Amino acid sequence: MHPVLLFRKPYASKYELLHAEKYFRVEESRIRCQNSLVIGRYCVLPFYEELERDLGLIGSRLVNSFVEHHWITSFAYYQEMRGHTPATWDDENIHTCTHPGPFVVKGKMSSKKHNWNTHMFARPKPDALELARRLKLDVEIQEQGVVYRQYVPLRTLEIGVHGLRHTNEWRFFCYRQHLISYGYYWSLANCWDRAELKPAGLRLAQKLAAIAARFATFFTLDIAETEEGDWILIEINDAQMATPSENDLDELYGRLKERTR
Repeated sequence: MHPVLLFRKPYASKYELLHAEKYFRVEESRIRCQNSLVIGRYCVLPFYEELERDLGLIGSRLVNSFVEHHWITSFAYYQEMRGHTPATWDDENIHTCTHPGPFVVKGKMSSKKHNWNTHMFARPKPDALELARRLKLDVEIQEQGVVYRQYVPLRTLEIGVHGLRHTNEWRFFCYRQHLISYGYYWSLANCWDRAELKPAGLRLAQKLAAIAARFATFFTLDIAETEEGDWILIEINDAQMATPSENDLDELYGRLKERTR
């Protein structure tokens, strides 16, 4: 199968699209993706299973099957990543949580991080439960379900609007166990020149990519440095929907083409 990018162009910058077109055939319609390995850039949601079915009817398949996609988006990956990521609970087991706080409360796939002080960070457990109740009034978060994560202080380089921490965090794009590209996570921050990916962070990314590759094909790892100098996993995303952050787009798309040809 030849790789093709199925691109929802309004969700990407013209700059990213320009680089993608240097390496891949880019289509906007699924019916033009016959007999192809389809990388659904920004276009697989909200009807992933429907897209997978339609592509199958024309001899094609998505780079991540729905089962692989669901392993990521349902937060099922937490079971494999315990010990490398903050302790996490959901609505089914939050009653067993003895951690007094603080918490980070978010959807399983997305967050309201740009309203950090009021829509993501909560100190005692009762505040976390109330924040979750409010978040679930949002239709998108409601469909995902919420998770309650132990707040781990990260090395902060800058504090933005509404208390949002711009931390020493890095986004890795992975194809199977291969780290094909990485870059500083916080694109809108002014502190990128002080960010530093240390060898321990790179080693952790390589270790976790090998684990995640047993369950998904194309994914991102967000890895951050704690205040104490350790490195932890913040989250995993389906790379089809993940923004590039500060990844070099020639590296990202060039190496992705090498791995999928």
